[in-house]
Amino acid sequence: MVDRLANSEANTRRISIVENCFGAAGQPLTIPGRVLIGEGVLTKLCRKKPKARQFFLFNDILVYGNIVIQKKKYNKQHIIPLENVTIDSIQDEGDLRNGWLIKTPTKSFAVYAATATEKSEWMNHINKCVSDLLSKSGKTPSNEHAAVWVPDSEATVCMRCQKAKFTPVNRRHHCRKCGFVVCGPCSEKRFLLPSQSSKPVRICDSCYDLLSTGEMTACQSTRSDSYSQSPKSSLNDASDDDDDEDSSD
Repeated sequence: MVDRLANSEANTRRISIVENCFGAAGQPLTIPGRVLIGEGVLTKLCRKKPKARQFFLFNDILVYGNIVIQKKKYNKQHIIPLENVTIDSIQDEGDLRNGWLIKTPTKSFAVYAATATEKSEWMNHINKCVSDLLSKSGKTPSNEHAAVWVPDSEATVCMRCQKAKFTPVNRRHHCRKCGFVVCGPCSEKRFLLPSQSSKPVRICDSCYDLLSTGEMTACQSTRSDSYSQSPKSSLNDASDDDDDEDSSD
């Protein structure tokens, strides 16, 4: 089916519409052999609170962005190569239901669908696309992925020292290795994690010690399920911060 659609006029037109919705700031999406499999709105768990994001599944990439005008305009385009993706289901808890983790070496995060059926369809289609890509390339599934960041609202004190309370002055930071919310003194060090950045990034003291002594490697995953081990934030989070720059501290 995908091969038949690859060079069809309808597929080219659909991809062109997506490109236009992202405008000049978005990357070109039309390339030979690329097929738009489906699209929809998913709730992405961001560091401040859950937010609606528009997702587009192609046969080789997953694209998402902020919704400015539904079906007409999106911004902050993100493109994820599916060859590097693995997904894991998340158990329902509270208002956060029908979710799964999207894990890559560069970035990992949780998303939620409106219904269980929609979740199943998304996961099945993503797994099928990944399987087809790996089969064609002869590559093996990636066993390296970035940690899922624990949402800010889950930590009132540093998750490492368990002492420092977060305030407007004593702000939260995220360890790029384990995803924990930590205070400044517990995350003053930097370490090069090649899959995430070409420059050394902030990590907590615990991860730094493990990396420095060789007990853990820069490409070794650690506590990627840190999200699932913390309490779940509410969809009614009172935060009014709409910034989705997950690369910030």
